[in-house]
Amino acid sequence: MRPGSFLPGFLLWTAILSAEGVAQNAATPLSVLPGTDPLTETQPLDEVMVQGIDQFALKAIAAAAPARQVAWQRDGTDVASGEKRLDRLREVLRRRIGAIDPRSTATGIELIATTETDAVVAENDQVIVHAVRWSALNGVSAEGLLLSPQVGDVIARVVALPDADWTPEMIAGIVEDHGQADDARQTDTGSEPARDSCRSRYALNLAAMGCEVLVPTLISRGTEFSANPEIGRATNLSHREFIYRQAFELGRHVIGYEVQKVLAAVDQFERRNEQRDVPVVVAGVSEGGLLAFYSAAIDPRIDAAIVSGYFDQREGVWREPIYRNVWGLLNEHGDAEIAAMVAPRLLFVEVDPIIPEVVGPAKAGRNIAAPGSLRSPDPASVLAELERTRRALTKQKADEAIRVLRPDRDDPRPLQSQVLAKCLTEICGRKVDVPQSRQSLSERRSRFSPQERQRGQVQELVDFTQDLLRKSYRRRDERFSKLDRSSISDFEKSAAGARDSVYQDLFGKLPLPVMDPSPRSRLLFENESARAYEIVLDVYEDVIAAGVLLLPRDLKAGEKRPVVVCQHGLEGTPMDTISGPESRGFRAYKSFAAELAKRGFIVYAPQNPYRGGDAFRTLQRKSNVLGRSLFSYIIPQHLVTLRWLSTLENVDRNRIGFYGLSYGGKTAVRVPPMLPPTETEPGYCLSICSADFNEWVAKNASVDARFSYLWTGEYEIFEWDMGNVANYAELSMLMTPRPFMVERGHDDGVGIDEWVAWEYAKVRRHYNKLGIGDRTEIEFFDGPHTINGAATYDFLHRHLDWPRRK
Repeated sequence: MRPGSFLPGFLLWTAILSAEGVAQNAATPLSVLPGTDPLTETQPLDEVMVQGIDQFALKAIAAAAPARQVAWQRDGTDVASGEKRLDRLREVLRRRIGAIDPRSTATGIELIATTETDAVVAENDQVIVHAVRWSALNGVSAEGLLLSPQVGDVIARVVALPDADWTPEMIAGIVEDHGQADDARQTDTGSEPARDSCRSRYALNLAAMGCEVLVPTLISRGTEFSANPEIGRATNLSHREFIYRQAFELGRHVIGYEVQKVLAAVDQFERRNEQRDVPVVVAGVSEGGLLAFYSAAIDPRIDAAIVSGYFDQREGVWREPIYRNVWGLLNEHGDAEIAAMVAPRLLFVEVDPIIPEVVGPAKAGRNIAAPGSLRSPDPASVLAELERTRRALTKQKADEAIRVLRPDRDDPRPLQSQVLAKCLTEICGRKVDVPQSRQSLSERRSRFSPQERQRGQVQELVDFTQDLLRKSYRRRDERFSKLDRSSISDFEKSAAGARDSVYQDLFGKLPLPVMDPSPRSRLLFENESARAYEIVLDVYEDVIAAGVLLLPRDLKAGEKRPVVVCQHGLEGTPMDTISGPESRGFRAYKSFAAELAKRGFIVYAPQNPYRGGDAFRTLQRKSNVLGRSLFSYIIPQHLVTLRWLSTLENVDRNRIGFYGLSYGGKTAVRVPPMLPPTETEPGYCLSICSADFNEWVAKNASVDARFSYLWTGEYEIFEWDMGNVANYAELSMLMTPRPFMVERGHDDGVGIDEWVAWEYAKVRRHYNKLGIGDRTEIEFFDGPHTINGAATYDFLHRHLDWPRRK
C-alpha cells in the first residue's frame, strides 16, 4: 500500500492485484498523470480532506465576530438606520430559531384544577402558588406555576426560566427533598458543589419581593419520552435533541418553540398590565438564561432581562449540545450583538455562577445522541464578550443598559436574593429589600407527577411538528409552482433563480473557487482494462478535492469520451467503488466504477468528506452556525473537479454524468442539480441516484417510521428548513432538462417503495409535462442497498451516447 492512498490496507491491495490482474508500474514515466505534479502526501487523503475543511470552518468562525462588529458599526451611523437595523436583526433572529408561527391570542392564564385537586399548589404568608397553563401556539401550551405575592402591590411581572434540568417547583422552593434555607449550600462530597446543589429559589425570591412570577416547564434533558414504543424505538436523545431533530428539518427549533412560550407569557402580562402597568422582566439560568436573553432581544415589550450562566463568546457553540445549533447564527448574532439588541433596555449578566453541567449525552436505549457538553462560562470570556457589546453601543447607551452581577463568593448559586433585589431596585425605580424571613412552601398535590407534565409538554411539540411535516409539501408546491413550465427553455430560465435560492437556503453557498487547483497525481494501479491515478486538487485554502481517475487502456490520442463520476457512500472511499469481490465494499458497490471503465467510459471516483465519524459530523456543527453545511464544500469540490476533468485531452466536457450510491445518492440530488453546464463552467449532464431516493423530509423528521433518522446516529444529516425549501422531487426537478434516474432495491432499508414511488411520481410528471419523459426513469429491482447495474448502465450508454461493447 502506498502511504496516503485510498486503499484500505495491504491485504485488500493484494486482493485487487490478484482479482484484476494488476501490475503495479510506479517506476514508469506514467507514474504521474501528464499535466500534473507528483502527489507526495503520505497521510490518507480522506483524513487530509476532513482536517482541511475543519480548519477552513474554524477560521471562518474566528473571522465572524470581527465581521459582525464592522457590519454593526457600518449600519448604525444614525438613529433611523440603527432602528431599521434592529428591526431587521430581530426578524432574522426570530427566523433563525424558528419562532415564526402565529401565537395564540392571550385570553388569560388558565388555572389547572380538577374535581379532586385545587389549583393552589402551595401557600404561605408571603406567596401563593397556582398550577397554571397558557396557550402559546395552536395545540401548544406552556405549563408551570404562577407565584403571586400575598401582601402589597405587584411591582413587576417576571417570566422566571429554570434550567432544563430543573422543574418549576425546584426554583419555586417547593420540592420536597429541597428544604434547606435559601442561603444554605448543599454539596455532594464537601468539596465541589453537586450538580443539583446549584439550584436556587429565584422564582420564590422574586415573588416574596413583590413580583408576579410565571414559571414555564422547559423541555428537559431527560430521555424517557424520546421514543416511540409502537415501533420499538427508545433512544438516549435528550428531549431537547429529540424535538430539535424533527423541528430543524422544518425550519423550527426547540429554542424557538420555547421563546414562543415566553412571549406568550409576555402577551398575558401585557393583558394584565392593562389594570396595573408594571415592568415586564425575563430571568433565567443556563438554558433558561438563553431563552430569557433571546426573548428580550426579539421583543421590545420586555423591559429587562436577567441572564445567569449563559452569556459567553459563541465561537465554541459547536461543542455545546446540538439543540443549541442554530443555522446561520454567527453571521449576525453573537452574544454581544444580541445584547446590543436588548439595549437601551436593561440587561443584567451574572458572571461565574455554578450551573448544572452536562458532560455528553446520557446512556439509554439506542445510544445515538450527538456529543456536546455544557459548563459554566469562563468569567474572562464573559467579560470579553460584554466588552464587545460596549463597543457596539455608544458609551452612554452601554452605561445605561449593561450591568454585571456577581454571585456571593460563599454561595455561588445563581440569582440569589441579594442579586435579585439589586436588579429589581433598578428595574422598578424603587428600593427593593430582601425579605427578612423566608417561609417554606409545602406541596399540596398528592398525585402530581412532573414526569407526566414533561411527557405532555414533549408530546405537544411532537404533535405540532409532525403536523408541520404533513403540511410541508404545500409550501414546496407553492414555491415551485411559480416556475414557468410553458416550455423547456422557459423552465430553465425560471429555474435558475430557484436553483440559486435552494443552493443558498438549503446548503449554504460559498464564493466560487478561484485558486489554482495545482493538480497532483500518482499511479495507483493498472490492469488490462484501465490505469488508475490518485488525484488531488486545491479548492480553497486548506480545502482539497481528491479522487481516483480510471482511464481505459484503449484511449486514443485526441479521442473524446464521456465521463462517469462514481460516488461512494457514508464512510466510504473511492476504492470501494472500484475493488473486486474480495473487498468489503463489493457487496454494495459491485465494482461499478471498474465495470464502467471496462465499458470504455472514463471514470472518476471522488472522495467525499463524510468519513471519520464525529471528525466529519462536527464539520456540520462548525458550518451550520455560519449558514453552511457539508455540501457548502462538496459542491465546490465537484466544480473544481469538473473544471479539471474538462481540461483532459480525452474528456468530452459536455458528457460528464454522475452516479452515486447511498450517501453518494444523497449527493446525486444535491450536487448535479446545482452544477448545470454553462458557457463558462462545465457541469453534470445527467445524474443517477441509487439506494437513497426517498421522501427525504419525512425520513428525517417522522416519528412513526422505523427507518427515520430520528432513530440513528447520523446527527449531521438534518438540513435546516428542508421541508419548506425542496424535497428530493424538487431537487430532481432542478436537473431539468438533463436526464435523471433513480435505482431502487425493494429490500433497501433506507425507506419503503411506497415513499420512493410517491416522491418520484412528481419528478416523472414534471418531465412528462415538459415533453421530455424519456429523460427520466426509475428501476425497481429485487435486491437490497446496492448497485444493480442493469437499467442504470443502459441509461448511461443511451444518454452519454456511448455504444455498448461485447
